[in-house]
Amino acid sequence: MNLPPVVSPQEWKAARADLLVKEKEHTRARDALAAERRRLPRMAVEKDYAFEGPDGAASLLDLFAGRRQLIVYRFFFEPGVHGWPEIGCRGCSQVADQVAHVAHLNARDTTLVFVSRAPQADIERWRTRMGWEVPWYTLTDDFDADFDVDEWHGTNAFLRDGDEIFRTYFVDKRGDETMGSTWSYLDITALGRQEIWEDSPEGYPQTQAYVWCNLHDEYDEPTPFEHGLSEATASQRGSRST
Repeated sequence: MNLPPVVSPQEWKAARADLLVKEKEHTRARDALAAERRRLPRMAVEKDYAFEGPDGAASLLDLFAGRRQLIVYRFFFEPGVHGWPEIGCRGCSQVADQVAHVAHLNARDTTLVFVSRAPQADIERWRTRMGWEVPWYTLTDDFDADFDVDEWHGTNAFLRDGDEIFRTYFVDKRGDETMGSTWSYLDITALGRQEIWEDSPEGYPQTQAYVWCNLHDEYDEPTPFEHGLSEATASQRGSRST
C-alpha cells in the first residue's frame, strides 16, 4: 500500500485544517441543494394505491400514520430475489441496518416505511430476525412501477395536505447509500429539518435547531431545552434571561 507520509502533530493539524475548509464548503453546498429540493414542484398522486400491512389493508394515505410527510423505501424481498424466501436483498438489508430510530423522524411529523411484494408473514419473519422496527407493507398494485421502483430500489418522499398526497422527491442507485440517518431523510423531504437556520420558503414550519431532539423513548416528555424555557424553571434562569 502506498500510504501517505507520517508527519508531526503540528503538520497533521495544519493538513486537517486545510481539508476542513473544503469539507465546510461541501456542507454548505449540501445545505443549498436541500434548499433547492424544498422548492421542487409537487406531483399530485391521483391514483388510489393499496397495500397490505400487519393490521390488514391500507391505503397510501394510511401509510402516513397521521403525519404530514411520508418516506417510502422500496425493499426487494419477494419471489425472484436471490435468497427468497429465507432472506431479502443484501443491499436493501444493509440500507435497513443503517436506519436510525424512527421516533426522531416521527418527531418531525415524518413517517418512514418499507414496501415489498413479499406476503406479510414472510416480512414479519425476516423483520424479526433482523431486528428492524420500520413499518413494512406489502405491495399489491402498480405503486412500484408508477414510482420508479419496480426494477431497482429507491426512496420516494411524499407530502400530505389533508387527504391530498403529493410526490415531492425521489432518489435511487448510489443516492440510497447515504440514506439512514435522521438528517439525511429530513434533507430529502419537502419541509426539510424544519429548523430556523434553513433556507425554506416563507411559512414553512421551523423551530430552533436541536430544541426538538429528545431520547427516542421520551418524545412524549419535554426536551431539556423546552424544560429550560418553561415557567417551572423561570426562577433558575434569573431576571436577565427571562
